[in-house]
Amino acid sequence: MRDDHTVEAEPVLELEHVNLEIPVFSSESRSIGSVFLRTLTGGKLKRDRGHACIDALRDLNVSIKSGERIALIGHNGAGKSTFLRLISGIYQPSSGVLKVHQFVYPMISRSFITSPELSGFQAIKAHYLTIHGNLQGFSVFAQNVIDFCGLGDFIYLPIKGYSQGMAARLLFAMLTGIPHQCLAIDEGFGAGDSRFVEAAQNRLDRFLETAGTLLLASHSDSLLQRFCERGLVFHQGRIVMDADLNEALAFYHSEQFTEISHV
Repeated sequence: MRDDHTVEAEPVLELEHVNLEIPVFSSESRSIGSVFLRTLTGGKLKRDRGHACIDALRDLNVSIKSGERIALIGHNGAGKSTFLRLISGIYQPSSGVLKVHQFVYPMISRSFITSPELSGFQAIKAHYLTIHGNLQGFSVFAQNVIDFCGLGDFIYLPIKGYSQGMAARLLFAMLTGIPHQCLAIDEGFGAGDSRFVEAAQNRLDRFLETAGTLLLASHSDSLLQRFCERGLVFHQGRIVMDADLNEALAFYHSEQFTEISHV
C-alpha cells in the first residue's frame, strides 16, 4: 500500500541560488529606462559594453514538496509570472541549480500554442496531443470542452475569426479540462466575457481542488486564502519572505514591506 504521507514529502521543485537574466535585444537598449524595465520584469537593468540584460530573478533558494499549495505574492512586475515561466520550463536559469522532479503544467498564457488558421476543434486536438501524446480518451475531453465553452458550430471554424471572448472561453475550457499533478497558474490569464465568469469560477474551483501541487499567483488575498497554505513574497525578482500564508500576507501588507518597496 502506498504511503501518501511519504509521497507528499517528496520534492517537486528545488531551486538553489537560481538566477535568471533576460537579454534585451534592441538597438535602443542604451536609452531604455531602468524604471520602465523594472516595471515590466521586476528585475534590474544591467549594461555591459552597450548590451543590456535584466536581472529578472535573483538568488532564489526554495524547495516545494508534493501536495503543497503555494501562493505567489507581490506587486505587478515583482517576478511572480517570471518565476512561473521558469519552473514550467519556458525559461531556463542563467545560473544556479533548478531541479524539476515533476512536470509543471503552466496555465499562464492568454494565447494558443497552435496556429490561428486551425479550427477550434483542431486546436482542442492539438492541445490534447501535446499533453498526452496520443488520442486515447480524446472524444470525452473534446465533448467536455465543447459543451463548456458554448461555441456551438463555431468550434469548427478557424480561431482567427473568433472574438476575443470566444477565444478566451475556448482556451479556458481546454486548460481546465484535464487534472494535473503540479499546476502553475497566473490568475490574470482571463476567462472571457462577464457572462462566462461565474461558470468559469466554479470550474476553476473544481480544477484547483484536483491539482496535487499548486503554485498560484494572484493579487486577491481571498483567492489565495481559499486555495493556499504557504506564501512566497516577491520583490524585484527576489523571494523576500517564505512563510505560512497568513504570515506572508501580513508581511506583504506591512509597513516593513512598504519600506523595502521604496528602496
